Amino acid sequence: MPGSRIIALGHYQPEHVVTNDELARTIDTSDEWIRRRTGIATRHLAREESVTDMAAGAAGKALTSAGLLPADIDLVVVATCTAMDRCPNIATQVAGRLGIPAAAGYDVNNGCAGFCTALATADHALRAGAARHALVIGAEKMSDVTDWTDRSTCVLLGDGAGAAVLSAADDPGIGPVVWGSDPTQGQAVRLNDAWQPHFAQEGQAVYRWATTEMPKLAREACRRAGITPGDLGAIVTHQANLRIIEVIIRDLGAERAVVARDVVDSGNTSAASIPLALAKLVERGEVASGVPALLLSFGGGLSWAGQVVTSP
Repeated sequence: MPGSRIIALGHYQPEHVVTNDELARTIDTSDEWIRRRTGIATRHLAREESVTDMAAGAAGKALTSAGLLPADIDLVVVATCTAMDRCPNIATQVAGRLGIPAAAGYDVNNGCAGFCTALATADHALRAGAARHALVIGAEKMSDVTDWTDRSTCVLLGDGAGAAVLSAADDPGIGPVVWGSDPTQGQAVRLNDAWQPHFAQEGQAVYRWATTEMPKLAREACRRAGITPGDLGAIVTHQANLRIIEVIIRDLGAERAVVARDVVDSGNTSAASIPLALAKLVERGEVASGVPALLLSFGGGLSWAGQVVTSP
């Protein structure tokens, strides 16, 4: 059955970098406290950029890398939970910025699981013949929804975007998605107050759930792709907390895989975290073309989504 594959990636981060020591000047925290609990050292924060600006920046790089023209793109999907624009959506705004003339476009809000969810929906569209080339973008301006007086959450968050260009292919490079949600845990990760939203979470509940459930879901994604964790060349989980990532990797036992640890430099960028981290690994040459890479996300809902993809 025809499918799709990722043929190019791109990423964008604001130039403004904030260190733990800088945060410690405004709230009761320290570099040691943040690193020990989260692994985070720095985060990028947007000063002027909007979600659309960052999404278009990442998508433009991916499109250039793919060697395609804007007119070649017939589907744009943006995963975000921080867009302040309700209508028009971010996807069509990005299409306008890049000169894409007539693409279908929609936004996906599945919190931190958004990019893998969007990737699956785009893959399904290409499999069905509804598109030939698609842009899938994760973009977040978490600084807009951060309570800068709450030291338990403000130290976690950052801004940025990552993008992938998908093309229809006879040899599929995107495996079957594993996705779902646990509505009983709906309050574990959330944006409070619809008109002046701020990020909130039950940190211990999220940690227990992620470290218990995500390794099972990772194995299921590998099984559906016809491989074992030992076959993986790369693992890119949602970059929420380095301590969570370490537990998941240890449980999986994928010794050969390159593991994304972009959370150290970028913080938690929600739906942007997986494409941002993957694009950086590929750009630096740390992940070879053609290797199987596990993408694994979880977030508000509690929702999850993951799949094995072939690295471009």
